[in-house]
Amino acid sequence: MKTLLLSLLLCCSLAHGQTLKSGVFEPPRAAPEIALPASTGKPFKLSSLRGKVVVLEFGYTQCPYVCPVSLASLAQARTLLGAAAADVQVVFVTVDPERDSTSHLRSYLARFDPSFIGIGGTPEQIQGVLKDYGISVSKQLVEGKAGYQLGHSSYLYFVDRRGMLRALMPFGRPAADIAHDLAILLKK
Repeated sequence: MKTLLLSLLLCCSLAHGQTLKSGVFEPPRAAPEIALPASTGKPFKLSSLRGKVVVLEFGYTQCPYVCPVSLASLAQARTLLGAAAADVQVVFVTVDPERDSTSHLRSYLARFDPSFIGIGGTPEQIQGVLKDYGISVSKQLVEGKAGYQLGHSSYLYFVDRRGMLRALMPFGRPAADIAHDLAILLKK
């Protein structure tokens, strides 16, 4: 019932115009290439996903609040899309390569959706990707502990089937908004 209701809402919104709820890249521009190790155990290239709509999220597995919420919302959005979700790929790029190995990313992401791909690499490789996408990261030592937390930009980047950056959604938007934008991009 929930999926049927969302499908009707998406169809109605498409009939009344194809306005994304995210901020849009106008004009769209080519998504910078990402070519790094992946949680799949194979080398990853963003350009190999042409033909799918890609959602990029930048985060880390020890993030206490933002990343788990975003990943849960992305998993829920894929559920809302039903069969169309087969043409959507979520890619989670770590901002903490010192602690997030690709095998750790695989087990972490599987808790949300086993189709999610995690991207790791050396600190230098990750820094290059973060720069390309304008992601800022700040390390904050945790008082009284040997560990640290990271403050980081928290946006979802939407890449269309042709590899073009189309939209940028800030943290905290509901899964229905994510599914709405994905449905529009899947139609293009």
